[in-house]
Amino acid sequence: MTTTEEVVDSQTTGLLKLKYIDYVELYVGNPFQAAHFYRTAAGFTPIAYAGLETKVRDRASYVLAQGKIRLVLTGGLEGGSPISEYVKLHGDSVKDLAFAVDDARYAFEVAVGHGAQPVMEPTILEDADGQVVKATIAAYGNTVHSFVQRSSYGGAFLPHYAPITNPLPSVATGLLDIDHVAIGMQQGKLDEWVEFYKKVLSFHEMHEEMISTEHSSMNSKVVEDSTGQIKFPIVEPAPSRGRRSQIDEYLTYHDGPGAQHLAFSTNDILATVQAWRDNGIGFVSTPGAYYDLLEARVGALGNDMVAALRKQQIMVDRDDWGRLMQIFSKPVQSRPTLFLEVIQRDGARGFGGGNIKALFEAVEREQELRGNI
Repeated sequence: MTTTEEVVDSQTTGLLKLKYIDYVELYVGNPFQAAHFYRTAAGFTPIAYAGLETKVRDRASYVLAQGKIRLVLTGGLEGGSPISEYVKLHGDSVKDLAFAVDDARYAFEVAVGHGAQPVMEPTILEDADGQVVKATIAAYGNTVHSFVQRSSYGGAFLPHYAPITNPLPSVATGLLDIDHVAIGMQQGKLDEWVEFYKKVLSFHEMHEEMISTEHSSMNSKVVEDSTGQIKFPIVEPAPSRGRRSQIDEYLTYHDGPGAQHLAFSTNDILATVQAWRDNGIGFVSTPGAYYDLLEARVGALGNDMVAALRKQQIMVDRDDWGRLMQIFSKPVQSRPTLFLEVIQRDGARGFGGGNIKALFEAVEREQELRGNI
């Protein structure tokens, strides 16, 4: 595993310098109801809205925030619109993983120059609060990446979004940032998309994992941007014993590749998970035997901590830099596609490699309940 310690001067090296994930936009069937879910269940606060009332004619969008995370929940207003067709094909799904940049024009030119397919040329979006420069390129499946330059903007989110000044009450659940976004990819496409991120967006490969269970096998590689702030684990199904892996199930119900899960960081995973449970979010269960061997694998935790982790069914792993704790929700919509992760890093830089097999076995038990294995 490698990390990048130096800040890259993109203007002199020709490499892209992304800052962080500016927002994640999901296309959903009903943005009003989706916003209600993320507010009441996960503790996000609505901060901005765009729609007919703001002179946006083709969509309605709610922007929700918690910590440094911004989610945009967008639905089409007409049945045959591209947004509505996207939801018809994929269900509620991540459409845009947008990056904050200092110069959107330069980022777009570099990306397209390195082979990216342009979707939207650099465009100035403007209102009374200033202007934003935005450009977009295509990624895997129907997903896109936008470059957002907002140094000259003082509004709530983007031009033509109205601030929500008196939002309905929400109780934050301790989420801090987007730790990573995991991508489900078709078999045989993993290396192609690793190379895309390396060539087009100046990422590097930081981790590789092969996972095999009784029923299925998966390959994964993690790519990371030059700052270490943006991480994308990419997972593909591998040849197995004739059973469908959880990645196969995702690809089937999502109708192609996409963001399989969003991982949110917290400093108190026990409190965050308890709050989510209290608010109705379900989690993938972890077998009790996992905790019987936990301290032998990750070191002393103390009886009280092991008991608390067992109660909440939180998994623990360690690497050369420290420990991490993580847990995965069940799908957050009826299709068994997008789910959420809560992760707490205490120095660790990995992705819970020691937990992955246990996770996949747990997810396979859920697949069996759905008759999809």
